Amino acid sequence: MKKILILSANPKNTTHLRLDEEVREIKNILQLSPHRDEFQILTESAVQVDDLTRFLSHHQPTIVHFSGHGSGTNGLVLEADSGQSQLVSTQALAKLFDLFQEQIECVLLNACYSEEQATAIHQHIDCVVGMNQAIGDATAIKFSIGFYTALAAGMNYEDCFQMGCTSIDLQGIPEYLTPEIKIRRRRDRTESPTNPVKSDRDNGMSNDRKGWSDRSVSIGSIGRDFDGAILTGDNSSANINFQKVSLAAPASVNIETELNALREILGKLETSDRRKIDNAFEDAQDELKKPQPDKNEVGKALERAFDYAQKAGGFASAIATLQPHLTNTAAWLGENWHKLLSLVNLTL
Repeated sequence: MKKILILSANPKNTTHLRLDEEVREIKNILQLSPHRDEFQILTESAVQVDDLTRFLSHHQPTIVHFSGHGSGTNGLVLEADSGQSQLVSTQALAKLFDLFQEQIECVLLNACYSEEQATAIHQHIDCVVGMNQAIGDATAIKFSIGFYTALAAGMNYEDCFQMGCTSIDLQGIPEYLTPEIKIRRRRDRTESPTNPVKSDRDNGMSNDRKGWSDRSVSIGSIGRDFDGAILTGDNSSANINFQKVSLAAPASVNIETELNALREILGKLETSDRRKIDNAFEDAQDELKKPQPDKNEVGKALERAFDYAQKAGGFASAIATLQPHLTNTAAWLGENWHKLLSLVNLTL
């Protein structure tokens, strides 16, 4: 069963919205559906900032629908104790949904200028809908009618989004281009990875040894040909040399091939952040599908993936395999992203 949590907020000092009508339409659509037993609708109004964590934790929704006001870069508008407006920031929303990414499949922000929040939340949630500009009250309701009509018919989220936009367009309303969807199609990972990299536990090593808690790291420049880092601690000493490499011409790099190779290698690591790594690669690959992909967006996604991967068991053992692919990737991304080379002990 899909739980749909509808959150709404219309503070006293904001323009009045027909939020009750929107909720009523959504309920009617789903209750009249032959698949109505597959949905549970939960509604919470006059939502305050502190309510967010409580409602998400208590209801454990599959879909989160927010109806209300947005303010672009400043965040979404909720209510304070006084009934006046209180903003919740984009960064805080992203962190919140990170905690619920295993449960929530889709977030719909039916609020003006909410595309920025949608982009941030999409780092953790596979499907997020936001608005790229102000959206009229009637338009927002029409979008919801189309979206949930498709959902009630068993369509996927992307088709639901298209139905929502079409519902606006059919009314002759020019705002049918206002909704924006951020979506990734997740690859199932039910099978165990082949030839997984062994963790320290598999190698008979225990992280409970006191020696590991006393480790210190000294990093600096060692000569002209390479940089280095020395890791020291009880019963352990390791030297990490940064090898110099030269980069290929960007035009000679098949970036899709390189990203697939990096993803496959990191996919063999043992980590509780597997989904976060996958999300980052999905974002990078989605960007590459655009007619003119933004290399900085690809770089940011890749940097995020490695931030999680470095914490995984066996990452150090995978560095040599990662090096040639990350070298080519850095060449394609350009000078701004040559810093990625240091993640696998390389330098220019």
